[in-house]
Amino acid sequence: MTEQTNSSSCCGSGSCGSGAVTDVQGIGVTTVYKVSGMTCGHCEGAVSQEISALDGVTSVTAVAKTGEVTVASAAPLDEAAVRAAVDEAGYELVGRA
Repeated sequence: MTEQTNSSSCCGSGSCGSGAVTDVQGIGVTTVYKVSGMTCGHCEGAVSQEISALDGVTSVTAVAKTGEVTVASAAPLDEAAVRAAVDEAGYELVGRA
């Protein structure tokens, strides 16, 4: 199963990227999002912590330099829930990468 995701860039640069969601042999789904506003490791940690708290999330990797956040989960996540988590961390979800 493959889904596409959109994401936004970080560090306030406004650049955009695009990514995909992939079902890894029925084991789970990986989705790449773009988040705007991340500039450092602290930003990465804040975003990762909030998204990690969502039900079904098994891992999160945020990269401030690219503004990409890779999320592995048991099933596809509700984008509104991801958006709310990113907002709670103080950043903006641009969409799937």
